[in-house]
Amino acid sequence: MQPLTSKRFYSPQFSQLAAVSVRRLAWAMGKPMPAAVDLMVSLMATIIEPAKICFACQDKTRCHCCSFRSPPTPQEQAALLAGVSL
Repeated sequence: MQPLTSKRFYSPQFSQLAAVSVRRLAWAMGKPMPAAVDLMVSLMATIIEPAKICFACQDKTRCHCCSFRSPPTPQEQAALLAGVSL
């Protein structure tokens, strides 16, 4: 097994809208941009039906680390959003 640091992840190019918006969210959170993206990904399952995503999924090997597998509870949502200093 390779160390996690040698693992290469897919890094898409963001549109200007996405890059500017994520940067501003990060500023409001007082955190780096990856933390803002993580927050958005964690909350996606609260606005998009997870079953639709799982049905269309083409890689069933990573379900254990997918935010659609188990959407955050209302309490978890509140905890995630508590980190946003707005």
